[in-house]
Amino acid sequence: MATVSSRVDKVADLLKKEIALLIQNEVRDPRVGMASVTGVRVSKDLSYANVYVTLLGKSGAKEAEEGVAALNKAAGFLRTLLSKNISLRTTPRLKFIYDDSLVRGQYLTSLIDEALARDERDHHLDDAGES
Repeated sequence: MATVSSRVDKVADLLKKEIALLIQNEVRDPRVGMASVTGVRVSKDLSYANVYVTLLGKSGAKEAEEGVAALNKAAGFLRTLLSKNISLRTTPRLKFIYDDSLVRGQYLTSLIDEALARDERDHHLDDAGES
């Protein structure tokens, strides 16, 4: 069982690298813009792959969903190019999924920064009141 998991992980890593290069070099759709592949999950039989992407420079969820839709529309084209670049018995069918972890991380960081600034202000006010 460990060999299957190891093989799936190796294929996922290979797909992540290759798909990132293909998106960068071959996809010309302006809705995609700057896309970063954050992860790939491959089925045990290697026939399907969920590709998680972050679209940089997209301000809203609607723009991000349009970009993912464009990638899903180009999935067949990318699969064909992928089959030429890597040697697998079958090239997995690709499904692109928007990964919002970067956006959520930025939001949480801003909340933490606000809380720290508020605590710092309150600390300075307490020090000024004691003098």
